[in-house]
Amino acid sequence: MSTPMNKPDLLTRLRQVRALVLDVDGVLTDGRLHFTEQGEEHKVFHSRDGHGIKMAQKIGIEVAIISGRASPALRHRAENLGITHCLIGVRDKGAALETLTQTLGISMHECAVMGDDVIDLPMLNRAGVSATVADAPGLIRARVDWVTRLGGGQGAVRELIDLMINARDAWPLVLADYQ
Repeated sequence: MSTPMNKPDLLTRLRQVRALVLDVDGVLTDGRLHFTEQGEEHKVFHSRDGHGIKMAQKIGIEVAIISGRASPALRHRAENLGITHCLIGVRDKGAALETLTQTLGISMHECAVMGDDVIDLPMLNRAGVSATVADAPGLIRARVDWVTRLGGGQGAVRELIDLMINARDAWPLVLADYQ
């Protein structure tokens, strides 16, 4: 996991986050697109990312998706995780993020965003905390507040959520159901 030493106020900003906004392809998945001969799309998600999303929700962080691609698999996964704000087929992700923050009644500095490519820059540039995955292009890694140790679809979202839980000293609340 990347350390936030070059961003001393990162943990302070993470404490203020009320919404975590995620891209999908390359963040929640490894970015590869799988199609059947009939054209049906398949996506593979990591279970630790899913469990991390549930933990974030437990400590009061709204989790949302803003994705450039639409797919039934994504809708199903979002429903399975209780993600009610799932904006898909979005071209202008910056405008979508602004609309989402208005809907949630929060400011941009209360959002953490994780994306992995140039289409995500309008969101990453506006967010209070921006993050990307280890295998994102160098251009993206150089422009965010934090880079995960893991690649997209390999538990990278969980890394960010664990950091958010640490920043809030919220592990007792998260672990209460497992004691």
